Amino acid sequence: LVLGALREGFSFGCHGGAKMVAQAYAMGRREINQHFNIRNAKLLAISFVLILTVGHGIHRSYGVGGDTCEWLLSSGRFLGENVWQPNGCMMHKYKISEVKNCLLNKYIAFVGDSRIRQFFYSFIKIINSDIKEEGNKHENISFEDRSTSLKVDFLWYPEVNNSMKDCFKAWNEGAHLKPHLIVVGAATWSIKIHNGSMEALTQYKTNLTLITPLLEKLAETNDIYWVLQDPVYEDLLSENRKMITNQRIGLYNDVTLSILNSSTRNMAAKVKILRASKLVAEETIAESLDGLHLPETTRDINAMILLNSYCNRIVKPIDGSCCLPRSPLSLIQKLTGCFFIICIISFIVVTYFCHNWWKTKPSTDVESGEEKKPATASLSNSEKLLLSLSKLGLIMGYFYLCDRADLFMKEQKYYTHSTFFIPLVYIIVLGVFYYDNTKETTMLNREQTDEWKGWMQLIILIYHISGASTFLPVYMHVRVLVAAYLFQTGYGHFSFFWKSGEYGISRICQILFRLNFLVVVLCLVMDRPYQFYYFVPLVTFWFMVIYVTLGIWPQTGKKEENGSCSPYWAVVFKLLGLFLCICLLATSQSSFENAFSLWPISKLFEWQGFLHEWWFRWKLDRFAVLHGMVFAFLYSILKKNHLLSEGKGETLFAPRLSSFFLFTSVVVFLTYSIWCANCKNKTECNELHPYFSVLQILSFILIRNIPGYVRSVYSSFFAWFGKISLELFICQYHIWLAADTKGILVLIPGNPVLNIIISTFIFVLVAHEISQITNDLVQIAIPKDNYVALKRLLCATVFLLALLTLSTVEQLNK
Repeated sequence: LVLGALREGFSFGCHGGAKMVAQAYAMGRREINQHFNIRNAKLLAISFVLILTVGHGIHRSYGVGGDTCEWLLSSGRFLGENVWQPNGCMMHKYKISEVKNCLLNKYIAFVGDSRIRQFFYSFIKIINSDIKEEGNKHENISFEDRSTSLKVDFLWYPEVNNSMKDCFKAWNEGAHLKPHLIVVGAATWSIKIHNGSMEALTQYKTNLTLITPLLEKLAETNDIYWVLQDPVYEDLLSENRKMITNQRIGLYNDVTLSILNSSTRNMAAKVKILRASKLVAEETIAESLDGLHLPETTRDINAMILLNSYCNRIVKPIDGSCCLPRSPLSLIQKLTGCFFIICIISFIVVTYFCHNWWKTKPSTDVESGEEKKPATASLSNSEKLLLSLSKLGLIMGYFYLCDRADLFMKEQKYYTHSTFFIPLVYIIVLGVFYYDNTKETTMLNREQTDEWKGWMQLIILIYHISGASTFLPVYMHVRVLVAAYLFQTGYGHFSFFWKSGEYGISRICQILFRLNFLVVVLCLVMDRPYQFYYFVPLVTFWFMVIYVTLGIWPQTGKKEENGSCSPYWAVVFKLLGLFLCICLLATSQSSFENAFSLWPISKLFEWQGFLHEWWFRWKLDRFAVLHGMVFAFLYSILKKNHLLSEGKGETLFAPRLSSFFLFTSVVVFLTYSIWCANCKNKTECNELHPYFSVLQILSFILIRNIPGYVRSVYSSFFAWFGKISLELFICQYHIWLAADTKGILVLIPGNPVLNIIISTFIFVLVAHEISQITNDLVQIAIPKDNYVALKRLLCATVFLLALLTLSTVEQLNK
């Protein structure tokens, strides 16, 4: 009796405690969701954007060193071995062809001592890597490149004295050919031959004071760079150089800065001071062979800094934001900006005079944290349209500020294994932690496909921001993720058309609108061609291929089956025909490009005037959509014949068959990963990728769906991102990454971790808001009536043709 009473009391206590815990959890969740929901998160993001915009604007206007050229020449740090990062801007690595294009018909002079001679050799080796550092070191050296009429001289002037002064005087008086670019620096010889005396420093100051007006006059029409003296590694200095100490070098640099920075002339005509060379040397001088001269790799960095400073305004590289002039607004950009401004003003006027809807606060479902529709449901379609376009206009303004205006900073990527794999582990842990039961237990149900899109998109985002494309195994696995997206495109659209048999124009318009709306707007705002956002053209093209393949006579759909096998045979022949068309196009690049060379199609799929990028993207995953369609077709057949067990907790096949497929899938999955790790180069891997990627995709599907329990749960964390995966992929181009994905947007300078947190927070919420705007607009723009939808599609086509015509004319007039 006593034991029974204790057992009942213990049982009541456990159940009562569990109930109290559950109630506390529910109350805590309500409290959290009431205050921390999407709406409040977006308000916080807006606050961040306003504060950061004002802060960066003040820094650029009134702060010290707001010019990217100044950042390039005076600041920076090493990201890794031989990778230099100026503070706030991106440095382009110049190729020989780009250097020759920039320095066509130029005369360049390096004036100074042995360190400047090293600088000279590093510079000309970019143009001709076969040049050897040989000959008498204490004399002038000349280099010419006849193909570009480029002349580069090194003039031996080891001291700042009258001889150097006479050289600059002669250039000012026009007695000799005046260089377009002059690089000057000297001091160590003065320290050495005068044994580090203070009298020599005084004389250096006097001579430099006399030379400065000559340099400034030259700087009015030419580029003059004064190179500060690099530090030395005193322990390695020979006995006759022991007097060249870092303390003495610091005194000479202080004198140089005090004189050159004291100029009262026009700031545009001042001598540029190359401080970054000194910063680079401070990190690498220990690798010097004699303690005085820099290692070759370090000198190469200095030469690349000089080229970025001088050539970026001429070459205008995408991945070099230092000293890059802001591109002028195109006519289409101006018209787009005016359109959004008119929408915003119109919405304010209409709502202020006609409604007080903004006073109505949205009610919140405290249980789910989702906002219910407020009393704004009384808004007409035109007012809802103005509201959506106004919000989109403000968001596009943020896009422009991030990646076109010279406001926020940008930095280059640098790949390390930790920058890719550590965030990857974080998102895996979060994804596993936030799991829930699926509403359906069928294979590839909606929650599961959203989850699949979500974790793939997050991996792709980490891949892009970490610059992991340089690591071949990661590159190949990400290629599989892109193929998996296309696989889902084939699977999803085939399944819809097969089940519904609906081929109405309204359905086409809805899909095309959802896929392309954001990209079309960004093309107008950011002045980029359609092919630049390569994934959307790819998915749009394949959707139309699926529609035409299944929609041509005889239209195929399961609802027309009527117990016969004819619909199945029709699909088989259509899939075979599509396979043959793909193979024929893939055999010849010229045939493929000819198929897309007709205007205006060519205008859509060209990138930098060529169709090669479109050919590469199409060919790389040319079978992925077809694989998805075939899989959907086979899945419907298996399901029709009751060969699958999709009940809760049931394995997908019979136990032995499930074990066999599961084991085979794991082996294939791991084998593919091993092959990727041992692949020699991208070219070889890309050739085999279209044939083998499907094995990895099918292996994942089977691993994910064969066990009944695994098929019955999903990650709500990944699924949430999966619902906005398209917007995340597109938005990353300009408000998370920078310089058209070549760099990283810097909202918080000097703190990379905090910068990633804040920029990611804003980026994700912007993508979510754009997804909602698109959903609202598609309901207004695309009616269910096929006839009305067709008329609107024709109007949209005319509008796009007009834009393409305007863009073509403007491009021809440049």
